[in-house]
Amino acid sequence: MNRAALLVLADGRFPAGGHAHSGGAEPAVEAGRIRDAEDLATFCRGRLHTTGLTSAALAAAAAHGLDPLALDEAADARTPSPALRAVARKLGRQLMRAARATWPSPELAALAEARPRGAHQPVVLGLTARAAGLGPEDAAYCVAYETVTGPATAAVRLLSLNPFQATAVLARLAPELDRVAEQAAAAVHHGIDALPAASAPLLDVTAEAHAAWPVRLFAS
Repeated sequence: MNRAALLVLADGRFPAGGHAHSGGAEPAVEAGRIRDAEDLATFCRGRLHTTGLTSAALAAAAAHGLDPLALDEAADARTPSPALRAVARKLGRQLMRAARATWPSPELAALAEARPRGAHQPVVLGLTARAAGLGPEDAAYCVAYETVTGPATAAVRLLSLNPFQATAVLARLAPELDRVAEQAAAAVHHGIDALPAASAPLLDVTAEAHAAWPVRLFAS
């Protein structure tokens, strides 16, 4: 297994545009739902086990070799918020550019041609992992990891939270990251329709409100 490739793909410095997104943390901070490290842990845990699990399974399925166009449709069905669908496709388009420059493959090229405005980011990430020689569980780990690191990094900027505290939150979530990645990877053997579809209605509602803010620090 190409573990070095996994580190490159999971690195927040990989030029895929994720640094500009808070994963719902910005509206949560504004609403007073994230005020400190304890609140951040609660928020990240909830996001991990809902949208994180769903996205990790989509990525794992793409890495496993399931039809990426069918997975893209499945991602649409699992993302009720128009704002979040738009964000997922924008991030997918940005990731596609970085992925094709780093690990070019016929599968990535075919998806880029079929979805010129961008496929959902987890699907692109799964195909990227496949092109890099990684497996479904690796892809699931990447998604699960970014599901919690995005809000944690954003909280440091939004609250001036001590970065040591934010890192401690991530470290304490590590066993749950393992379980989510394993669950997501196991789901791919039962077909696309059986993939997790866990939802987070509050994240959907706040994403729609956040998209309408005239001034914001993060794109989502």
